[in-house]
Order: sequence, then C-alpha cells, then structure tokens
Amino acid sequence: MKDLDRTWVVQKYGGTSLGKLLDKITGDIIPSSLEHDRVAVVCSARSGTSKSTGTTKLLLEAISHATDPSLGSDERLDHVVSMIRDQHLEAVISAVGDGSRVSGGNPAQELELSIIEEVERLRVFLHAVHTIGELSPRSQDRVLALGEKLACLITASSLEQRGVGAKVVLLDDIVEQAYQSDPNGPEAAYEELGTPFFDRISIKIGERIEECGDKVPIVTGFFGAMPHSLLHSVGRGYSDLCAAMCAVGIGAREVQIWKEVDGIFTTDPSKVPSARLLATVTCEEAAELTYFGSEVIHPLTMEHVQRAKIPLRLKNVKNPFGAGTIIFPSNYLASRVSAEPSKMSSAAQSGISTPTSSFLLANGYHGDMQQRRRPTAVTAKDFIFIINVLCHRNSKSHGFLAEVFRRLDQHKVVVDLITTTEKSISLAVSSATANAREIKKATSEIEKLGTVSVTRGMSIISVVGHKMRNTVGIAGEIFSTLAGAKINIYLISQGASEINISFVVKESDTLLAMNVVHTKVLQIPAHSEQENSFSKGPWLY
Repeated sequence: MKDLDRTWVVQKYGGTSLGKLLDKITGDIIPSSLEHDRVAVVCSARSGTSKSTGTTKLLLEAISHATDPSLGSDERLDHVVSMIRDQHLEAVISAVGDGSRVSGGNPAQELELSIIEEVERLRVFLHAVHTIGELSPRSQDRVLALGEKLACLITASSLEQRGVGAKVVLLDDIVEQAYQSDPNGPEAAYEELGTPFFDRISIKIGERIEECGDKVPIVTGFFGAMPHSLLHSVGRGYSDLCAAMCAVGIGAREVQIWKEVDGIFTTDPSKVPSARLLATVTCEEAAELTYFGSEVIHPLTMEHVQRAKIPLRLKNVKNPFGAGTIIFPSNYLASRVSAEPSKMSSAAQSGISTPTSSFLLANGYHGDMQQRRRPTAVTAKDFIFIINVLCHRNSKSHGFLAEVFRRLDQHKVVVDLITTTEKSISLAVSSATANAREIKKATSEIEKLGTVSVTRGMSIISVVGHKMRNTVGIAGEIFSTLAGAKINIYLISQGASEINISFVVKESDTLLAMNVVHTKVLQIPAHSEQENSFSKGPWLY
C-alpha cells in the first residue's frame, strides 16, 4: 500500500523520442522516477527522424489512398500499410530483444504477432473503405488510434523486459463511456460545455489508470472518437491534452512533457545563438508562444492544467537531470507563493512543485500578478500572407467586416492578426493553416466587396511577456529598435492580449528582427558580446 499512497506524476513522450530514445526512456528515466513517485506514461505515435516519416503521417496517407480516387490504388495502400508494420517490427527487436530476461514464453514473438494482427486488421478495413470510397470522421479516428496503440504495446513490453510491471491503457472508447448515460450524447456536450466536456473524460481516464494497481499505466495519447473527429476538434497535439486529462483524473502533482530540447527558450536557438533557457513561464505565455510559431504545448493543454492548478514541466530526454522549464498556472501561483527564501532546484529534487517569491523574482516576475518589466521571449511565424481590403461601398463597417469573415470562413482560412478602420481591413494569414489555393479563392470572393491586394513572403514576429501591456514604453522600445535596424513594419496588432505585441515584417527581415529585439528589448547580450564580456588583460594588447 505504501507505493499506492505516493503522489502521481504524468510523463508524456513524443513520437520522435519513442522512436529514437526508447532505451533511455524505459531503462533510465521511468525507473528513476518510480523511486519517488507513481508514474503514468502517455505515448504519442512513434516517429522516425521526423514527423514526416511518423506513424500518424503514414496512417493519414493510407486514409488518403483508401478514400481519394485520384490517389487510391490497392498497391499503394498495401505499400503504406506494410511500411507501418515493418517499422514497428523493427522497433520490437531493439525494445524487447529475444525476451530472454522474462520468463513465460517469448515476449518478442508475442509482441510481433500482436503488431501483425493489428496492422492486418487495419489493412482489411482500409480495403473495404477503398471499395466504398468514403470514411466517416469517427472511423478515421479509429484508424489514427492504431499509432498510439502500437507505441504503447512496444513501450510496455520494453519496461516489462527490464523487470518493471506495465499495463497498456487504451482510451479509444473513453468518450462513449464518459457519455453513455447522457441522452444528448457527446456531440451536444462538446458544443455546449467546451472545457468541462474534457473534465468528464478526465474522470473516466483516472478510473482506468487506477485500475492498473501497482503496474505502470502506459496510456494511449489518442483518447477516443471525438465529435467531428479528434484532428478537427483538438488538432495534432492531442496527446499533450491527453496527458493533462490524465493528470486531472488522478490528481497528479505535475505533468511532464518530454521532448528533445531542454525546455522553452527566450527565442529560437537555431536562429539566435544567444537564446537562453527559461526556468519558468506562465500558462498564458506558453499558449501565446505556441500559437505564434514556437512548438511548445497545445493551447487546450494549458487551459486544462490552469483550471486544475497543476504545474507542467518540459524536460529533455537527452538530458533527464536538467531542470527544464516549469509552467505554473497563474491561479496556482497566487495561492501557493511563499515568502520563505529557498531554491527551486532543491524543491524540484525533493518532488515539491511549489514556486517561491525569490525564484519568481529572480526570473523576472514581480508581485502577486507576476508582472514582467521586460518581455519573456520573442518568436516568429513564417509563410504569412497579408490581405488588404478597401471597401468601395457605402456600407456600414460592421456589415463589411461580417462579409469579409464569412467568405474567409467558407474557405476555412484562419486569420492570425487583424487591424481595421471603418472602410478597410488588413489580415495576416498563415499558409500553414490554409493553402494558397484556398486563400486565392477567398480573396476572389472578397473582391466583390472592395479592392483587394495580397502580399506574400511575410513573417509574424511576436514579443511575449506576462502583463507586459501594463509596462509603459515597451511598445515604443520595440518599434524604435526595429526602426534603428531599418526594418519596415507592415501590420501591428496588440488587441485584448496583455502579454503579446505582434507585428509583420518581410521574411527576409525575420532573422534580423528577432536578433535586435532579443538583444535590445529583452536585453540579452548577443553571442559575440557574451564571448567578449570577460575582463581584459594584458594578453589582449
């Protein structure tokens, strides 16, 4: 009973980490964590060297071959499905070996047979879909669920091979189970309730995890056939949200998202060498950084842990003893901040995720509202179109705006930034969320309302800092810095956000803009300045 009384930690692993570093995860990180916590593991679908070669990508490709007459053929479909099978059979060898350390049959052979059975069942199903020519959103979710299931089977077997008891927890029916007594069904609940919809699922997930007893739950990042399909409702980061729901369901003290980077940086280290690792950021900052270009955490995940007052930590699989970046929900901070001086590192080592006032102050957060006097980070989002519309009718401004957005919505074009006057509107649109063809169709429709011009090859630069809007002079400092670097700004947006100032520049100016803002506004010395900051001595003369 002693083990069952310990606190829970939820660890989510991405597909690339599971594909390349599974031995380190199951042989080092999880066993070390089990020494002082109960651990629930959430797995994404496995990837190779990149997401483009990952299981989810291949499953989506198989669906395309099965449903699109212009792409579909039995041979192409079989080839993709066989790739999925072969990749996972290869993974079995490195994960389980010959199974000689575990008694009771041959674990490697049993795992291989399970994988073959699952993949061949998929092959038969997709051939049937190919004959019919269509696939419902619910059935598409069932297909995508296979990626996480296979990843969990391999991860659980790898732990068992090392003498750690593990049990796979499948969540492909969790939504139906959570709403089986609801006469309106999950569709109505999802439309009406928003985030409370996920709370109900969290409770059921928690019950499933507790049923594992003293074994390590290995949970599928896929959590059920969602209304309108999981990809449509949540998006590709659904395994992050699943980890948050697991934490809520079992009352975990912390959620850990394990990646192959040390945490969140002040900017992209590959573009700005002087970028620094951030010890902590707020949920709001992390959500803004994710939306505007930094691959941090799914925004719904941030909302879920914020409401449940659960800290979230980003860790590096390659550097498991690093502190990473911890994200404390703002309401958690307001209720837990202590005046006693202590170091965050010692708190993390003892398993206590409580921030101290000295720790927050040392990282730039002041007072109960955690207001920053300097921005936290700067990020960039590339492949941006600017659409400028000048109304040529004598119409009311609200009617003009409504018509513009109605036409954009028809073609599923999502707007990132917007500025308006009574007769004109400027929009920043990412080609990553809407392809050029749909943007062209939308602009053709909007031309009926006024004169339209489209500028390509732009980038959104976002400067993020908690409660930053309340700091006098920050916006002026940003724009004077850009002017000093002779960088022209094509669109500026701040809006209702207290933590984000965004502007659009040419793609060719992106790197320079990030560097000058990082150096002059965040006041982090450039890499060359850091190298030359030591005291001069006679050896330099």
